[in-house]
Amino acid sequence: MPIIIPNELPAAQTLQRENIFTMSEGRAGTQDIRPLEILIVNLMPTKIATETQLARMLANSPIQVRLTLLQMSTHEQSHVSQRHMDMFYKTFDEVKDRRFDGMILTGAPLDFVDFEDVDYWDEIVKILDWSHDNIYTNFYLCWGAFAALYYYYGIHKTITEGRRKLFGIYEHHVTRRHNPLVRGFDEYFWSPVSRACYVRKDEVLEHPELRILAENEETGPALISTENGRQIFMLGHNEYGRTTLAEEYWRDTKNGTGGDVRIPVNYFENDDPEGEIKLKWRSHGNLLFTNWLNYYVYQEAPYDYLINKDSNWINSERSIDK
Repeated sequence: MPIIIPNELPAAQTLQRENIFTMSEGRAGTQDIRPLEILIVNLMPTKIATETQLARMLANSPIQVRLTLLQMSTHEQSHVSQRHMDMFYKTFDEVKDRRFDGMILTGAPLDFVDFEDVDYWDEIVKILDWSHDNIYTNFYLCWGAFAALYYYYGIHKTITEGRRKLFGIYEHHVTRRHNPLVRGFDEYFWSPVSRACYVRKDEVLEHPELRILAENEETGPALISTENGRQIFMLGHNEYGRTTLAEEYWRDTKNGTGGDVRIPVNYFENDDPEGEIKLKWRSHGNLLFTNWLNYYVYQEAPYDYLINKDSNWINSERSIDK
């Protein structure tokens, strides 16, 4: 099944060139299918790149998916045109009376900023509170995962020693192989990481409702889920494209941080920034998002709950991780 996005969205042309099945909103309306409604709260400054990356991951599924993009009304965008935001993004006030099958809260380059000092933190809190009753399952990525772990469970992000950036493609160990989210995974998989913070494993384990599904000795817990699967925390960037880390590396080099800029590990051939990029995380990234859509959204969300405000689905405590 295709992913449903506006034809004018820049991601549409990119996905079509990659032979990824997309469908216009007009054509989708002629089909007697209820697509999964996914809300993407896009906090990344590279809005168009992030839209494309997430659409690519969500399109690799037999399930029809319709995306709604959400922006922070309390934050001024500086890396994308206002026309783009006006055409393709909603504000919280425009969606607060709706329900969605799933929500993705993206990362943001805010490693060294305290959560309460983020200029749109109050709006994030409002969305997190609202999502409890209006989103069936939530998928938090990188900074979004740190923010949700902090808000819901009081788990703090720990800045790395010397503010050293964890940067590159890291091998992660699957620690809970029977969880549906990692169904079909190898015992080890690669994932892009770009951050100077982590969460401590002992702090996560203080919360019996949280389960660590994958981890790396250097970067810490990488994939965490609640027992009922309604909150998923991915502390890496499995959605990243081939050149995302390269673009970040060259940007940081150009900005004059000089010798402090690390070459992303396990990324360039022979660790040479002029060399070929070794793409080795795409298959597990696709599988991760497909498993989320299938086992945690499609198989679990009641068919009519988008319109049935009296549904008691949110109070169910059934675990889908046996």
